Amino acid sequence: MSTATLSGDQALHLARVLRAQPGMCFDVVAGERLWHAEISDVSSERVCFKLLEELEREPTLPLTLLLAVFKFDRLEWAIEKATELGVARIIPVLARRTERHLAQAAAARAERWRRIAQEAAKQSRRPDIPTIDDPLAIKDAALLLPYALRLLLSEQEKRLTLRPALEIAAGQQIVCAVGPEGGWTEEEVLLFVGQDWTAVSLGPRILRAETAAISAAAIVSEYLFSRSQ
Repeated sequence: MSTATLSGDQALHLARVLRAQPGMCFDVVAGERLWHAEISDVSSERVCFKLLEELEREPTLPLTLLLAVFKFDRLEWAIEKATELGVARIIPVLARRTERHLAQAAAARAERWRRIAQEAAKQSRRPDIPTIDDPLAIKDAALLLPYALRLLLSEQEKRLTLRPALEIAAGQQIVCAVGPEGGWTEEEVLLFVGQDWTAVSLGPRILRAETAAISAAAIVSEYLFSRSQ
């Protein structure tokens, strides 16, 4: 591959808002690879690039987030930021404390969430797009990924925090389950723990669900980066 073409709204934004001109250079994603590229032609309908050099891509974070469905604007923010941080997969979960109208509307929002992840991946120069699953009932979510290190973020846990719990990952995939507004119920905690999930804490403060999700992703990212050095 030596050339790439950008079309549609993104080309229009690049041409009219960013005032792109031939000879200008950008880092672009093409063929699921990251390139340093030079603009060769610009119109309101398309921007053509000459691909100059393939750049090293950051590895996808081997992290799946189980996100209990909460207010959609905050959930969508969490999906956007988790994508930027490199999370591999996001699974929306219908928890006991998920508001009924949100649970009923969640399935219809899945495609929107995938578009948000796609746009966030482009903005952050991420060549791949995280998998966004259809919403899942909590009893099914607790059975997922038995081969992974499965961590339940729980306000009820007072001793074990997330980072020390990662010490036993040893190359495993990592799954973090984040509860809804109000947290997991006691029955839900017992359900997860009964399926060999480990309850962990993010510290003494009570965090919003979206804050907890991004904090967990950042801690996992920092931990794995430090291990790779």
